[in-house]
Amino acid sequence: MTTAYDREILQLDPVKDHCRITFLMATCVYPFDIARALELALFRTYAVPRISALLRHTGELTERTRKRYDDTDLLLSELIEHGYDSPQGQAAIENINRQHAKYTIRNKDYLYVLSTFIFEPIQWIARFGHRPLSEKERLAWFHFWRAIGVRMNIQDIHDEYAELEQFNRSYEAECFHYSNSNRCVAEKTMALRHFKWVA
Repeated sequence: MTTAYDREILQLDPVKDHCRITFLMATCVYPFDIARALELALFRTYAVPRISALLRHTGELTERTRKRYDDTDLLLSELIEHGYDSPQGQAAIENINRQHAKYTIRNKDYLYVLSTFIFEPIQWIARFGHRPLSEKERLAWFHFWRAIGVRMNIQDIHDEYAELEQFNRSYEAECFHYSNSNRCVAEKTMALRHFKWVA
């Protein structure tokens, strides 16, 4: 059944109107799917020892797991609901940049984390969504997160959807390895009530 939200998306441009399309996707068309997929996007980054070791070292996802989870949820909600150039969105990006500036993080790792926020929801909806994403929705989602990456000063963000998807796959093939820090951060996250269904 086609909804008013679906009909509105059909009238929009995936580049020019990507903020509006993203808002409709995340709050009206696929609210449950995108919320769960973004949780899994974060979880997926734990399979990279360099990332999980930093998260364990900072204590953000081992000692303050609930606070870090809730803070991330709030920041992403501000960006999706208000747009990245709104006062709320700009404040969220400033907050994200300020928190990450405390640590030495490779650009490649920043880029990978950004890519998970693009491709994990797309893959989730392809498997579990009530309908597949349209090409317009996939491109709008890509352009939304790419624009956030630019505002986070992430370098070398691919201009094309397919190129960034290939980077995502190549990075995982190269960087996914078991480590104790992976397990530590994953177990702390799964202990949260929101993640009970994952275990």
